[in-house]
Amino acid sequence: MNISNEGIALIKKFEGCKLESYYDAVDVLTIAYGRTKAVKAGDTCTQEQAGYVNDAVKVDLTQNQFDALTAWTYNLGPTNLNSSSMLTKINEKDWDEVPNQIKRWNKAGGKVLEGLVRRREAEAKLFEGLEWSDI
Repeated sequence: MNISNEGIALIKKFEGCKLESYYDAVDVLTIAYGRTKAVKAGDTCTQEQAGYVNDAVKVDLTQNQFDALTAWTYNLGPTNLNSSSMLTKINEKDWDEVPNQIKRWNKAGGKVLEGLVRRREAEAKLFEGLEWSDI
């Protein structure tokens, strides 16, 4: 699958795009729409996004589910996706539990951040096919 405009809109709402590396709220070097993996001071990028959801998920997803998981993975990275209990729940088709698993990832630097709480709520709603943009 490919991410839809709805999923891209969620990522853009919570990330904002900076084409030059910067330090985020917990002093982690970040670039683009929140990518942190292998970012160095002075890095620049183009407006493209990466997704690893197709490789990790072994069951069929709806477009909303795929978009939500891609937004989550874009922010947290494929290593977190692959090691998460959320991925296990997805591949077991435990759909009712996935939104709760999404919302668990609301910390940076060991602290709950309001922006991450809002983002995870939006991702969970999108996963369920609900309106998320008012969050």
